[in-house]
Amino acid sequence: MSTATRRSPLTDWTLVVPVVALVALVFSWGRDLPSLAVGLVALCLAGAVLAAVHHAEVVAHRVGEPFGSLVLAVAVTVIEVALIVTLMADGGDKTASLARDTVFAAVMITCNGIVGLSLLVGALRNRVAVFNAEGSGAALATVATLAVLSLVLPTFTTSKPGPEFSTAQLAFAAVASLALYGLFVAVQTVRHRDYFLPVDTGATGTGTGDGDEHHAEPPTARAALISLGLLFVALVAVVGNAKAVSPTIEKGVSDAGLPHAVVGVIIALLVLLPETLAAVRAARRDRVQTSLNLAYGSAIASIGLTIPAIALASVWLTGPLLLGLGPVHMVLLALTVVVGALTIVPGRATLLQGGVHLVLLAAYLFLAVSP
Repeated sequence: MSTATRRSPLTDWTLVVPVVALVALVFSWGRDLPSLAVGLVALCLAGAVLAAVHHAEVVAHRVGEPFGSLVLAVAVTVIEVALIVTLMADGGDKTASLARDTVFAAVMITCNGIVGLSLLVGALRNRVAVFNAEGSGAALATVATLAVLSLVLPTFTTSKPGPEFSTAQLAFAAVASLALYGLFVAVQTVRHRDYFLPVDTGATGTGTGDGDEHHAEPPTARAALISLGLLFVALVAVVGNAKAVSPTIEKGVSDAGLPHAVVGVIIALLVLLPETLAAVRAARRDRVQTSLNLAYGSAIASIGLTIPAIALASVWLTGPLLLGLGPVHMVLLALTVVVGALTIVPGRATLLQGGVHLVLLAAYLFLAVSP
């Protein structure tokens, strides 16, 4: 990372690509794109993802953990929430379940996909992936509570027919989600910050504990601020370009005869690519705790920020707001929480735990395609 921060601003691709991707977003937004244009936008999207990961690592190296993971998780989620609200404002009744589908997809991708990949990479490197059970356990408990309050309870409440909250219930869920998110951030960054710091695997004999960031000079404050600004530019480009190619994705999904919900899954996968790559790279450096911070922090931010935003937007949004999950998704959520708890409690994981989480993600994706 220190090498990246010493490059000339005029020759470093990580400075140029986010701007190019943003320009592509400006010219493609709200337009029907031909196949060649879709391909160019997709290339810009991929470049923006890689640039976002780079700039997130620069910022993380400057501010340290767990603040670095928090920056990327919150940045992605804030932009994602803005995209959801915009789509719901323009989509009418057909987007009634958009918030639910997007949030649940984010929870399954982060808690099974990112966690599973990180554990797999960490275990392949050192036979056993080591992390802090106190911090990761607290994060998983927060994810489970937020998910049940916001995505499960609406299916069983009786104030309104269907999987919906009444106005008062939605307000309570919003306040509770925001309060839990704020409490988690305070615990993660202030009161119990040590619970979320990477474990020194060199002291346990399971790894070297010699990640590159232990020796590289932290970037200057100026370089970190530039990277922070370019991180937001790259993330806006990622989410916006994902939206720009969504009509092509929708057409492909429709032509293949797949359920419309598959579109939301694909968009969620694209939007979460920066966090996934950052988490895998952290795991390769023996910093599995950083990977778990990214995964669970993203899930918490996705629910804790989306539900309050949707509750506020519902003041002017028309049409129903479907938040409750169906039986199949509730079973997958329950299994994810149970397996996650069994994985986290020992503070150590092998290839098996990583594989189990990835199978759960595969089950979710398969059932999205073939419900």
